[in-house]
Amino acid sequence: MTYLLRFVLFAAGCAVIWLGLNVSLGGIKTLGWQGAVGFIAITDVETFNVQDNHMRFIAGVWTALGFLLILGSIALDQMRGVLVACIIMIFFGGLSRFSGQELSVLLGQDIAPSLVAELILFPILGFWIYQATVKQPVKSDQI
Repeated sequence: MTYLLRFVLFAAGCAVIWLGLNVSLGGIKTLGWQGAVGFIAITDVETFNVQDNHMRFIAGVWTALGFLLILGSIALDQMRGVLVACIIMIFFGGLSRFSGQELSVLLGQDIAPSLVAELILFPILGFWIYQATVKQPVKSDQI
């Protein structure tokens, strides 16, 4: 069963890296790996460049989180705490989507799958990681 868990962690890590690189290399405008790129008009170049730089940093952190998931697929027991922390961060990221001005966007086909993954699937993955790595005490009659 841990082989399946390791595969899921590796696949999730690859997906997170792909999403992170889309923004860390493309900035707010992105590289277009998730859809259209001509969705933003820049009215203040200096402010845009500052915000774009901040977004690239956040996307770089997201990319690094993907690498941690992949590392966790290799060293599951040693990375347990880090993996659970990553899952918690993803969950809180999903919750932060509710702070947006237009909540109807959350139910659209562009956001809803990510939201379901962040608020439901990743917590299930975290519980799976915890269950798979918890050490069962040895009973005295098994010695």
